[in-house]
Amino acid sequence: MSEIITDRLIIRRFAETDAAELFDYISNPRVNCFMDDKVTTLEQAKVKARKREGDKMCLAVCLKDTGALIGELLLHQDDPDTYSVAWNFNEKVEGKGYASESARALFDHLFIQLDARRLYAYVEDNNFKSQKLCEKLGMRKEGCFVEFISFVNNPDGTPRYENTFQYAILKKEWLHKDT
Repeated sequence: MSEIITDRLIIRRFAETDAAELFDYISNPRVNCFMDDKVTTLEQAKVKARKREGDKMCLAVCLKDTGALIGELLLHQDDPDTYSVAWNFNEKVEGKGYASESARALFDHLFIQLDARRLYAYVEDNNFKSQKLCEKLGMRKEGCFVEFISFVNNPDGTPRYENTFQYAILKKEWLHKDT
């Protein structure tokens, strides 16, 4: 995928040189679904950056004016026209609209350039900021999967299962959301 440029952001493929800024937000994941990605050293972050560099479904979100990496957009193509989408951002840039701006640009790209029919996102029931973002993007909450998945364990070592919402939007809804 080529770069996607917005008013304030550049969405591009990862590079190994993103390791230090990647380390800044994956060294302390704020939601459980990113716990498997947690790193404790810059060397581990370099390995993750190299892996992302080769993954066309993992996109770096960077500030246009400085080039600084502030987060990532993640994709998974299920069918030829259906994608799962996710995002992970550095908490230092929270509240500035970057997640919304980058997700809107990604949705436009997927629906218009790649002719996606449907996009969906899984969001844990305690991840209120991602739920709000999904709603801001015009996605509808389609359901709740009770005790759907476990990313972490309870203090006694047993899996802690989380309830997970599924949000989705169709191309026809996205293209007509402002009318």
